[in-house]
Amino acid sequence: MPASRCSSARPWQCSISCTVAQVLCRKSSSNPVFFGVFMEAPVSLNSRLRFGLHSGGTVQPPISDQNQAPNSHLATRASARPSLLQRVLAMGVAAAFVATAGAFGLGVIGARAGGAAVLASDAALAPVAQSNSAINGGALDLQAVTARVDPAVVDINTVFQAATGSGQAAGTGIILTSSGEVLTNNHVVEGATSITVTVQGRSGSYQAAVLGVDPTADVALIQLDGAAGLPTATLADSSTATTGEAVAAIGNAGGVGGTPSVSSGLIVALDQSITAAGGAAPEHLTGMIESNATIAPGDSGGPLVNSAGQVIGMTTAGQSSTRKGASAVGFAVPTNTALSVVNQIRAGQASSQVILGQVGYLGVSVTDLTPQIASRLGLNSTSGALVIGVAGGSPAELAGVGRYSVITNVAGTPITSTTDLGNALHAHQPGDQVELTWLDASGASHTASISLTTGPAI
Repeated sequence: MPASRCSSARPWQCSISCTVAQVLCRKSSSNPVFFGVFMEAPVSLNSRLRFGLHSGGTVQPPISDQNQAPNSHLATRASARPSLLQRVLAMGVAAAFVATAGAFGLGVIGARAGGAAVLASDAALAPVAQSNSAINGGALDLQAVTARVDPAVVDINTVFQAATGSGQAAGTGIILTSSGEVLTNNHVVEGATSITVTVQGRSGSYQAAVLGVDPTADVALIQLDGAAGLPTATLADSSTATTGEAVAAIGNAGGVGGTPSVSSGLIVALDQSITAAGGAAPEHLTGMIESNATIAPGDSGGPLVNSAGQVIGMTTAGQSSTRKGASAVGFAVPTNTALSVVNQIRAGQASSQVILGQVGYLGVSVTDLTPQIASRLGLNSTSGALVIGVAGGSPAELAGVGRYSVITNVAGTPITSTTDLGNALHAHQPGDQVELTWLDASGASHTASISLTTGPAI
């Protein structure tokens, strides 16, 4: 079921565009979207965003979720992350490439800190018990809640670079430690080559690096450079959340920064499943908390708090039938899920879902190659990752990969789709030598050993 996320972006020169990613929720007929606000660069990326402001840029496709519904890949997203739509044929091949293949440069999370995710000496972060008053229907005092939570809510601003252009985006984060570890959505920082964070009540801003992510849970942990003595949020046990519980959604609505926006509502349902699509690859998210607290582009990564000012979830998606504006149906990642990922990252425990450090950068924009597209382009191959654009100076360009090349193998792994390519690249870090096989536009096969990099400079 389509849902959307939203992040908000600041004006890039004089143009700002927010697109809502479409995601379906099981219990609703309207389309949930990612609350991400997208700022187009001078070269339009025509990308879709989530509800954590993402801008067009280069992204590493998320690792596929093996439990994903069979047809979830057909849904569309509205996240701030650059998206790659699957509906190529509906618009005609040429038009679709221009309009939907904008910024999918594989292998970039350029701001990630290589190896910096290992913090095993630190104790694991554990949620506290939810306040009895919150569980038992305590009234929500917005002024008191925001006074307690706002100091630990940060604005996240990102820059993206792709084969087809660059852009900016914005979202929200939650301070977990006084030394500057911040929780946010993966889709807020995915593909970013620069991350800047503003803390409430402090002048200036911090540069940040991604310590690790779990794309299948849409969770990311970032580290602020040089931070100390920061206020922290109190995360409560989300397993005791109840329907009808009063909550407030807090975040960087509109990506304008400053005092966080806040809206109140109730938990409508628990353990919800949504499918976010329209980006690099569809994401099937489970166990979500659904509330009717209004959220808007830019709120992605922000806290969903109870009446005691305790964080019980992190905003990730909203349901909407439009491409911009607020949504009164929101979905949040439960704190227990988020902290499980965070603790794995802090302990340096990589897995098939949790990614630590930098991811190797290839530098291509791709889409899935189908028999129909192959026929229209006159290509001999009928499956693989079809290259739409190649970043100048990237490993792909240096190896000779060009537009309409079809990548078929990476390091011995057959590539039949963009998801395959993303999964293959996730296994490698900058500096790794990998063997790449592709077919050029004439059908000739090429194999070369390439050295992955850290991604483009801005």
